[in-house]
Amino acid sequence: MIDHLAINLAGHKRREESRAGVMNSSLDLISRARTGDHEAFRLLFERYARPVLSFVYNQVGRHDVAEELTQETFVRAYSHLKDLRDEEKFSTWLFGIARNVAREWIRTGARAGFSGSANSQSVPEQHSSGDLSPADDYFEKELSNAISRALQSLDEDRRVVFSLKVFQGTSYQEIVEITGFSLAKVKTDLHRARGEMRQKLRAYVEMK
Repeated sequence: MIDHLAINLAGHKRREESRAGVMNSSLDLISRARTGDHEAFRLLFERYARPVLSFVYNQVGRHDVAEELTQETFVRAYSHLKDLRDEEKFSTWLFGIARNVAREWIRTGARAGFSGSANSQSVPEQHSSGDLSPADDYFEKELSNAISRALQSLDEDRRVVFSLKVFQGTSYQEIVEITGFSLAKVKTDLHRARGEMRQKLRAYVEMK
């Protein structure tokens, strides 16, 4: 009797967890957010804020600016949720907005004279110094700074393509949709960006 009850309760719990998962799927959250559900959009923000912040930082090279532009990205996304087509992937659409927001900031001249912060850290991966020896921790920070400087030296189009493919793991087709570039251009820019990054980071790779 008790075993039978336990099985029924376990099954009920799994069904509840399954329903909760469906309720918090991106499609459901988007649908709810479109009706003005602020909690649903907050959950979308929590789900996508970090990768968007990482991507924007790789474009502008400054943490303070990246944080502001990430907020602006989500403000625009919320304001234009009605423009999101049902067949369009939310993350692709969101990164498209983030790319435009970063691009606008870059082209206003706000970057003029900026050559990268001396103590910048790469957002995608930050290592805890407690897990590394002092020497390794220093090397990781130096490498992170070098990656940031190398990214900022890339042509804007190559920087976008490289960041999306290498740091975000975005597919070629999604990059085409985000940037509006042809597939041929995406592949060419990625190839050249990889070559430039490899050259600029050669000393660090050889040290490692």
